[in-house]
Amino acid sequence: MMKVLVSETMDEAGIEILQQQQEIEVDIRTDLDPEALRTIIPAYDGLAIRGGTRVDKSLLDAAVNLKVIARAGVGLDNVDIDEATRKGVAVMNTPGGNTVTTAEHAIAMLMSLTRNIPQATASLKAGKWEKNRLLGREVFNKTLGIVGFGNVGSGVAHLAKGLRMRVMIHDPNISREHIEKQGFEFVELDDLYSRADYISVHVPKMDATIDLLDAEAFEKMKQGVYVIHCARGGIINESALYDAIVSGKVAGAALDGFSTEPPGDLPLLALDSVIATPHLGGSTREAQTHVAVAAARQIIAYLLHDTVINAVNVPSVTGEVLRQLKPFLYLAEKMGKMQAQLISGGIREVQIEYMGKFPDLDLKPVTIAAIKGLLNEFTSYEVNTVNAISLAGSKGIKISEATSPESGNFINLIRMTVVTDIRTDVVSGTIFGKDRIRIVRINKFRLEVIPEGHLGLIHNVDKPGSIGSIGNTLGKHHINISRMMVGREEDGQRNIIFLKTDTPVPPDVIAEIEALDLVVSMKTFEL
Repeated sequence: MMKVLVSETMDEAGIEILQQQQEIEVDIRTDLDPEALRTIIPAYDGLAIRGGTRVDKSLLDAAVNLKVIARAGVGLDNVDIDEATRKGVAVMNTPGGNTVTTAEHAIAMLMSLTRNIPQATASLKAGKWEKNRLLGREVFNKTLGIVGFGNVGSGVAHLAKGLRMRVMIHDPNISREHIEKQGFEFVELDDLYSRADYISVHVPKMDATIDLLDAEAFEKMKQGVYVIHCARGGIINESALYDAIVSGKVAGAALDGFSTEPPGDLPLLALDSVIATPHLGGSTREAQTHVAVAAARQIIAYLLHDTVINAVNVPSVTGEVLRQLKPFLYLAEKMGKMQAQLISGGIREVQIEYMGKFPDLDLKPVTIAAIKGLLNEFTSYEVNTVNAISLAGSKGIKISEATSPESGNFINLIRMTVVTDIRTDVVSGTIFGKDRIRIVRINKFRLEVIPEGHLGLIHNVDKPGSIGSIGNTLGKHHINISRMMVGREEDGQRNIIFLKTDTPVPPDVIAEIEALDLVVSMKTFEL
């Protein structure tokens, strides 16, 4: 008998689906503090959560029988996915279940902000009649700038188009052609800031997007702009937004996500021109039913049928196929992650070539793993093995696969080519023995790299002294080189040095290395 714990309030439709399974025993415990949860979690095979249960290393260490975590919703900020993977726990979410709901909420916030609806309601209930003070404006023919053209951002764009707004989009990971084909204007971020009457943010929270809208960004914006934020907290610098509103640069803001939730005594909330909701973007009856049902079905499929649906850390294949494809899946995802940190510009096309001998199996999961590794660096938690291909399609990325019996000096070879608006990058990898993965080519350079840890890619002039100067610089900053591999460009003019270091190389040290006489450039990777 499998045991599943539901640790947060979920729609009854999902719970009923779990309870109908004779092989599954369901416990609903929404009253547990972290210590109580750690105490009982060893007894459970499955865990159904929303956004409030903190699944960290300490909980996963205690969860000795846990096999699957299903999140009724999209966000997985509360789950340590890397640790779950190391523990062999599948982590699943329910992408798409609340996309429409969140897009509609953003438009509702935009309209409420424009027409002062929350302020007017409070005023009227206080016995006042302040028609002149609460004068609004039309959204018709105004310009909406949307930052991020994923599922929610594109939904907002189409809804705003129905309001006859002028819509422009900035998303560096989606080609201009795809955005224009959808009927919207593609713009650079500074252009969006300077022209938009409204700015709505729909990017995932990651290192590159934390404080995306900061004091410098607000300074570039049009005087009197309105800001709508229905994404994760932390993407907008709340202190900078406060200053921009007080100065008059920003006329008002509508906020649904906060850096700390609940936000407590946040100065922004004291401003009359700020309206806010307690992270209600995905909170509709329909959405909650959709995500609860999807999470229940994921748990059942995994525990009873060894089938993975919408996982963020496990390929969606059966257990037997997974065992045979595992090294290729791991290699492909690492290649995708490397490409994501190598490329520049909006992605137009990804070509995956399988060369030489491969198991007599469908290699589609391997392609999906490569695309997942690539897109995960841009879209965070939303990418998984089920939606990676469709998400690439929604971004206008063409994916092609090819096979060839010829693989040069290797038994098998995977070649991943990524074409962007700016350039084309090629990464090739292979398997040595049963499961030793290696990167054997990066663009024109041939080498042999284990794709893991803190890596540095250095292009240098092929002359004596270059490697010594690089080593001395790193040593001066107490950065230890644990592995080094040197490859030569096909025309023989430059070398490529691949370093693995015990600790990351900081930006100031990268700049110092790039200033060396024989160094052309340095790029770091986290794999």
